[in-house]
Amino acid sequence: MTRLEVLKTYKIYIGGQFPRTESGRYYTPKNKAGQALANVCLSSRKDFREAVVAARNAFGGWSAKAAFNRGQILYRIAEMLEGRKAQFIDELVKQDSTAKQAEEEVNTCIDRLIYYAGWCDKFQQVFGAVNPVASSHFNFSVPEPTGVVAIIAAQQTSLLGLVSAIAPVIAGGNTCIVLASETKPLCAVTFAEVLNSSDVSGGVVNILTGKPGELVKYFADHMDVNSIIYCENDVETKKLIKEKASLNVKRVVLYDKVKWNTDEAETPYFIMDTQEIKTTWHPIENIGGAKAGY
Repeated sequence: MTRLEVLKTYKIYIGGQFPRTESGRYYTPKNKAGQALANVCLSSRKDFREAVVAARNAFGGWSAKAAFNRGQILYRIAEMLEGRKAQFIDELVKQDSTAKQAEEEVNTCIDRLIYYAGWCDKFQQVFGAVNPVASSHFNFSVPEPTGVVAIIAAQQTSLLGLVSAIAPVIAGGNTCIVLASETKPLCAVTFAEVLNSSDVSGGVVNILTGKPGELVKYFADHMDVNSIIYCENDVETKKLIKEKASLNVKRVVLYDKVKWNTDEAETPYFIMDTQEIKTTWHPIENIGGAKAGY
């Protein structure tokens, strides 16, 4: 007799835990050959709300970490991904990639994490400034994380678009909630397992699966989300995001033309897309009758 395969049930990832969706709904994506891939959570509005709470609670601790320490943690994620490379390649092949394409995608993800790990303690110097002023003050402009970021990941890639959107956001000290690819969701939850076994604090990255058409409006209008990243090119969805985001003036970032497997998808400017510039003044005190710093 032919044995029926027991499909894995992929849960969502919120606050460092793997709960089942609150809605109790699931869907079964299939590959081009019609093979059922897994039982995948169809996330709800409540799941997203709980993910926002987890991300907000984690923001204070994550943004306060030394930039060098954040770099160490991103490097650790890359190490863990390297150790589970074979599993990710297998999942990508199940989702219609060739073995060569799958290996290249996983290798690119590992390299991309290391790239952003290196930028964690450097982008502040590159994009910050000491400004010339006429008064007896120091004037500094420095990047600071914007807060909680909601991400609609690229839908045509299972892993690369997801990792490429997450890495610069958390490298800059933000926390995030990510909606994975609806049709290629397997690697997203497996990547959550990598995060969970690395040094990333619970709530820094939260990963949901489901339908963008159902959830995008909640991503865009939630009042405790500071920025939203959209990685697709649907005109009506982009219009909806911009309208809903205006309710609390959240920043809208569109990566609708980025090719994630090229060098253009690897830049410190992506870190700056979810940073605010804070300018501070500091008086130059007189020490012994002379101006300090001169």
